Amino acid sequence: MKLGDFRRLSYAAVAAAALLTPPAAQAEAAAAQAEAAAKTLKIGVVYDLTGPFAGGGSELHYLGAKIIIDWFNQQGGIDGYKVEPIYADAQSKPDVAINEAVRLIEQEKVDMLLGFYSSAECVPAAARVEQFKKFMWITTCIASPVLEGRNLEYVFRPQPYGRQWGLTSTEMVAAYSKAQLGKDPKDLKVAIIHEDGAYGTDVAKGTAEGATEAGFQVVVNEGYSASAPDLSSLVTKLKRGQPDVIFHTGYNPDITLFLRQARELGLKFSTLIGHGAGYGVYSKLKETIGADANYFFNVDPISIWQTNPKSLKPELSAIINEVGEAYLKAKPGTVIKSAHVGMAASNTYAFLTDILPRAITKYGGATSDDLRKAALDTDLPDGSTMLGFGIKFAPPGAPMAGQNERAYPVVVQYVDDQSYVVWPKAQQQREPVLKLPASSPYAAK
Repeated sequence: MKLGDFRRLSYAAVAAAALLTPPAAQAEAAAAQAEAAAKTLKIGVVYDLTGPFAGGGSELHYLGAKIIIDWFNQQGGIDGYKVEPIYADAQSKPDVAINEAVRLIEQEKVDMLLGFYSSAECVPAAARVEQFKKFMWITTCIASPVLEGRNLEYVFRPQPYGRQWGLTSTEMVAAYSKAQLGKDPKDLKVAIIHEDGAYGTDVAKGTAEGATEAGFQVVVNEGYSASAPDLSSLVTKLKRGQPDVIFHTGYNPDITLFLRQARELGLKFSTLIGHGAGYGVYSKLKETIGADANYFFNVDPISIWQTNPKSLKPELSAIINEVGEAYLKAKPGTVIKSAHVGMAASNTYAFLTDILPRAITKYGGATSDDLRKAALDTDLPDGSTMLGFGIKFAPPGAPMAGQNERAYPVVVQYVDDQSYVVWPKAQQQREPVLKLPASSPYAAK
């Protein structure tokens, strides 16, 4: 089924009826058409289109959201409402993200906010949007502090949350440590390094928690500024600690800087596991470090192009294909389609096909309160989204109110310009290879 066959609105029917009815009825039909045309949901869409976060994945999230919004508008809208996106560039700066959110609300008079890539931007922006009592649909930023303990009423996140990234990666390493690295988990040396913003800090907490549960020896656990011009001191500490496995959470260009200096200074290890952001943009890794990215891991929600079609609602496979075609048209030469585009596409699609229609038909409109009530009603089982998982939000008063309780990340491995899901076993396309090949400049002997 083509995207264009999925949803139809009443505009064409109103126009056709006008041709077949008396003048009075035609006038009524014209009035109805004008009223329908006047119903517009103005969405402020905020991503980082410039600065380091753009190359770390934010610009790809913008693309995924835009593909879906454009498609819905090509069909005429949703249940009588046209979606009017107003795009803003957060410039990879938290203060700009907040200012842009306020500008969109106060000057552009948007009805809601969608997007937000960086957790460092999302934590304060969510609080500011909540003050305006505007509905906020987060397609990306994953840090737990965005929602944890804040009981926000109008902020909802269909994504998994940060600590799940670290828990997932450590769980995989513990499962394969003995068989592939020849060491019991208690004898395994690991390092946890991360950018020191809300995103990296939260993922690192999950990694540290998972490492403790597995019994790993944590030889380094250190944060750094994503804009740091030099990471050689961190590399030196890692060389002294001699970790078998490095768990890294970063954006870009800090990832590129770390890997370049690690190679120059002779850092050796067996396994490198990245946690989303820059590690989710394979084309960028390939561009900057070439074949050195071979056998690296990344943790993220599953790429929509790797979900099992048999596990999804039937109509989603065709939509996934068309999103992929639009992606490659916008980014020709892409080797591996980034999960970032699919994440934003899936989360935007879920809002426009589930929350918004329910707000309109059940609660009478698209105000912040209508959208909030519709979101709290959402109860989508696994297989209902392009990402494979379902959606059910933690209710008001819960520790993570507004968080999708059915979301989870997976681990993928890049092998010879291909991406494979390697964990959890329920989604596994092939088993992980924890030990870097001897040809890698980082491979431990």
